[in-house]
Amino acid sequence: MIDRIYSIETKQGLVIRISVKRDRRLKKSSRWQWQEKDSIQLRVPYHLRQRVIQKQIDEILSQLDKQDRVASRRTDSDLQQRAEYVNKRYFNGLINWHAIRWVSNMEIRLGSCSNGGTTDGHIRISDKIRNWPQWVVDYVIAHELVHRMHANHSKKFWKTLQDGYPLTERARGFIRGVSFAQGINFEDDE
Repeated sequence: MIDRIYSIETKQGLVIRISVKRDRRLKKSSRWQWQEKDSIQLRVPYHLRQRVIQKQIDEILSQLDKQDRVASRRTDSDLQQRAEYVNKRYFNGLINWHAIRWVSNMEIRLGSCSNGGTTDGHIRISDKIRNWPQWVVDYVIAHELVHRMHANHSKKFWKTLQDGYPLTERARGFIRGVSFAQGINFEDDE
């Protein structure tokens, strides 16, 4: 049962609804998660006072603003530099591509890589992951870079990726968790 609904506005002007639910199972700490694109559910210990709840809502707003600041600093040139770093560190600099950029038109895909044609070697990364942890973004970059060596998700593709990028399975677990929490089945083919 929802105790109360709050509305907050981020510095970017996004209005977010926060549904507060008192939960008898929680004893000390609160938990929050996205319900939809513009809705968060905050579960709090049943006995928590209203002024503490307000402080937690303020902290959520602070965290969201911080995520937006980090994401806005990640540019295409930063993405290029990060791809160069991932290539050098994990694949001995053996992979070549022509361009890498953030795109906003991917709904369930996290990235794509063109092999052949006029856009050969063009890598696109969904801007929906800009505020994800760097090691997960690095995984998505590594995944697309390996497509320059193996076009499909063959056993060779997965072996190359897992041998090269050591956090592959951890990152895939993160992606599955976010997929479940958001009710979106992000593509990460087996």
